Amino acid sequence: MKDITRTQTGVRLESRLLKVLKALATELDLSLGDLLEGIVLHAFEGKAPFSAATLKKIRALRTVYGLDLVAADSHQLREAAGER
Repeated sequence: MKDITRTQTGVRLESRLLKVLKALATELDLSLGDLLEGIVLHAFEGKAPFSAATLKKIRALRTVYGLDLVAADSHQLREAAGER
């Protein structure tokens, strides 16, 4: 185990994406922060963060929450008028 310092942050995320992330964290018995840290650390090393079994869970959760966004949509999103 490594000692670290965590900082509280107020990150804004797309609503359905957040629902899928929270549900996945619950499924994996992780906090949302731990899940996000793991995803980012894997991405920084060019590694896939999820096993085939976890990807299957993610596909099911995407369907449940109506998440139809894909990687190609990143940096192409804008908030609906009046949402901020």
